[in-house]
Amino acid sequence: MGRMRNEEGDVVCDTYTWKIPNLSKLKSDEHSSDVFIVGDIKWRILIRPTWIYDANPELEDQLSMYLSVEDTSTLPPGWTRCANFCLTLVNQHDSTMSITKSTNGNLKEFTENKSKFGFKSFMPLRELYNSGAGFLVNGICIVQAKINVPVKIGSQETNVSATMESSKKELKGQESPRNSELQNTSGFQQACTEATDDSPSDPSLAKVLREVSTTPTGDLMDFRGLGRIERAFVPWLEEVCSSNPSLIDCMLKRTPMFVECAFTALGRVLHFLKTTKVKDMTRDACDRLQLFWEELEAFRFDLAWLEPHVHTAFGMNKFLQRAGRLKRLREDVDVLEDELKRRRAAVAVTKVDLAVAKKNLGKAEQEFNGIDMDLELGYGTG
Repeated sequence: MGRMRNEEGDVVCDTYTWKIPNLSKLKSDEHSSDVFIVGDIKWRILIRPTWIYDANPELEDQLSMYLSVEDTSTLPPGWTRCANFCLTLVNQHDSTMSITKSTNGNLKEFTENKSKFGFKSFMPLRELYNSGAGFLVNGICIVQAKINVPVKIGSQETNVSATMESSKKELKGQESPRNSELQNTSGFQQACTEATDDSPSDPSLAKVLREVSTTPTGDLMDFRGLGRIERAFVPWLEEVCSSNPSLIDCMLKRTPMFVECAFTALGRVLHFLKTTKVKDMTRDACDRLQLFWEELEAFRFDLAWLEPHVHTAFGMNKFLQRAGRLKRLREDVDVLEDELKRRRAAVAVTKVDLAVAKKNLGKAEQEFNGIDMDLELGYGTG
């Protein structure tokens, strides 16, 4: 179990691995892990099939997966527990093909009225039960839950976490760093939170700016007098702004902090697209790009020129899955061809042995003096 500290308090983080034997033979529709503890909270993982009864042939039956707070009857009325988490279905053939879904670092508030959170459509059941996909090997399925729980502060009530208090302060416009293992407080995030005053009529933008942070390298440089941006982003920003002047025109009436945040968000997407290879587009990478893209859209740039490239990048994950499946199929063919060669060689040896046996049989039959097998042996009397 790990622990992180920031100005608001500690974050306890831990990963629980659940190995499910004979998954296909289990009779109940819902399967649950043993109870485990992270941050003094009892948790359990739940999985179940979700059958899609719909005429649309594109909709598939899904595996649903949830994280649940357990022993809720022992908790006080009005209890609250806060955490962010990610759930992973482990690919036992290739760990890079494992499927992970997360809360993207955002806290979920577990209460007596809603004691579980998760994903109704975690993955198609067809993929889970595909014998060559690597998720179900010898009947065994492996699920992991990584949980980050903020530790309570001082004399506050036991059901209020440091991070929830921090979030409430931000919603009131106060300055307070967020507390999360998956989100590091940075100057960029703080500036973006302040920059929401630039557009008070857009609460969705304010929400995005509060919830999404970056981890800059600290190597900043001026970008066209509009603000200090990460040096690595600047060459690509120069390139796209030269081709799309509207990117700068639409920011001329914005505050400097807002502009700095906007171009940092744009630079981050460009950096991702320029530095990520097709082979790197795992589920986690897609989730990260989705987060970056949603943040960028909140700044209201005209992104018609960039959107097709982002959607193409999202499609690379399916391509990567198909490429992995193709690789496994080729390996299967190679194994079967080797087995066929081995068996052909064995057949050739058997044919030689058979010819020798027939020859020996023929010779023995020629030498054999026929005897009536029903002839009485008898005995002499003299």
